[in-house]
Amino acid sequence: MSSMQRLEMRQGQSLTMTPQLVQSIKLLQLSHAELVAYVEAELERNPLLQEAEKQGDAPPPSLADFLRAKERYAQAGGRMIPGPPPSRGEGGAVSSQAASSAHSELKPELEATLAGAQSLTDYLEAQLDLTSVEGSLREIARYLIHNLDEAGYLTEALEQIADRLGIPLVQVETALRLVQTFEPSGIGARNLRECLEIQLRDRDRLDPAMQALLARLDLVARQDFAALERICGVDRDDLIDMLAEIRRLEPKPGLAFTAAPIEVLVPDVLVQPSAEGSFIVELNPDTLPRILLDRTYYAEVAKAVRKAEDKSFLSDCLQVASWLTRSLDQRARTILTVATEIVRQQEGFFRDGVASLRPMTLRSVAEAIGMHESTISRVVANKAIGAGGVTYPMKFFLNAATGEGEHAAKAVRHRIRQLIEAEKPDAVLSDEALAQVLRSEGIDVARRTIAKYREALRIPSSSERRRHHRFRAS
Repeated sequence: MSSMQRLEMRQGQSLTMTPQLVQSIKLLQLSHAELVAYVEAELERNPLLQEAEKQGDAPPPSLADFLRAKERYAQAGGRMIPGPPPSRGEGGAVSSQAASSAHSELKPELEATLAGAQSLTDYLEAQLDLTSVEGSLREIARYLIHNLDEAGYLTEALEQIADRLGIPLVQVETALRLVQTFEPSGIGARNLRECLEIQLRDRDRLDPAMQALLARLDLVARQDFAALERICGVDRDDLIDMLAEIRRLEPKPGLAFTAAPIEVLVPDVLVQPSAEGSFIVELNPDTLPRILLDRTYYAEVAKAVRKAEDKSFLSDCLQVASWLTRSLDQRARTILTVATEIVRQQEGFFRDGVASLRPMTLRSVAEAIGMHESTISRVVANKAIGAGGVTYPMKFFLNAATGEGEHAAKAVRHRIRQLIEAEKPDAVLSDEALAQVLRSEGIDVARRTIAKYREALRIPSSSERRRHHRFRAS
C-alpha cells in the first residue's frame, strides 16, 4: 500500500465570529448600568457620536475637537474598535477561537481595573487564565464560574448544564473539579457538605472520621453527640475537637470576597393592561440610550482633513459609530421580542400572581420566536420587567415543571408556603398531607418533591413545627 501527497481545492461555508460580532453578543447581555457606562465611554472617545437630547443645545463640534479626540485616543494606545467590557452573562459558550481573537479588545483598561473593586467572578477568571487548560474545558469552566451564586455555590445540576451546552457530562465534571481548586477554598461546591470537604481536603484534614461526620450534618444540627460518636468511632473529646474545626471553616466562601457593587434593578420593559384585556409590552424609554451618528459633522471633517492617519481615524470613527447605533437598535428590538413572548406565556401571572406561573424554559421561548437558546439566555441576563409598580428579573419567569405535572415549580412552592402559613397549631400538615391537599387542587406532586421544596423555602419539618407550636403555647 503506497501513500502520496496531493493538493486539493475545496469550497465550503463556515461561520466566522468577527470581533464586532463577539462584541455585539456581549452588548446584548449588558445590564442597564453597564450599558450606560459603555455608551458614555463611546460618546467620550468617538467625536461622531452625539446624544440625541443634546444635539440642539450643545455647540456644533469643530475640526479642533476632532483632532483633540484623535490625540487622546492615540495617547491611550488604542484602536477605534468597539469593545464592551466582559459581562456576567450566561448561556451559550462562545467558541474559544472567537473569544481569543477579540480577547484584547474585551479587556477593561488598566485604570478601570484598579479603580473598581474586583468581583468574585473576575477573581476566579483571573485564576482560570493562569491555568494551562485550553479549548472547550476552559470555556466550560468559565461558564461554571459565571453560574456561581453570591455564596460561591453551583446550584444548577451538572446534568442540566451538560444538556444546555450539548456536551458530555464528564467534561462538566472535569471543569468543576478544576474550578474547585481555585481560591477561596470551598468555591464551586454544590452543597454545604462538599464545601466543607473541599476546605478540609486542602488542609489535609479529611480523614474517614471527618468524612463520616460531614455525612451526618443533620445530627450536628440537632447536637446528637451520642449518635455522632457511634458513627464516627471517636470519643466525646475527639468529637468536640472535630466540631470546633468545622466551625472554623467558611460555609459561604463567596461572601468573604469583595462583593460587586449593588445595582438598582431598573425595568428594561414595561407591561400595562390594555382595554381589550390583554397586555401592552413596551420598552422603558428611560433605559434606552439615545445616540446619533452626526453625518453633517462627518462631512465637514472629511473635507478638511488631509493627513492619511486623520482620514483613517475618521473612517474608523464612522464605522464604529454606525455599528453602535445599529447594534443598540437591534438590542432593543431583541429584548422587546423576548419580553413580549414571556408576557404572552405568563399572562396568568400578570393577572393573578405567582400562583398562576406556568412552566417556561429558554427552549420554549426560543422555539416560539425562532431564536437560539443562547440568545434568549443573554437577553434575560441582568434584564427586568416592570408591571404594576413592581420590577421582576426576567429570569424569575423561567420555571421548570414539577416533574409530575404541568405546574411551575415556583407556583407550587408559593402554594406550599401559603398552606403552611395558614395551618393551625393543632393541625400541622405533614409532607404527605400537603401532597394530598395539592392533589385535590389538581397539582400532582410527590411527597419527596414537597419535602425538597419545603427545604428550599427554609421551612422546618412538620415535627419541628409541632415542637415550635408547643413551645410557644407553654
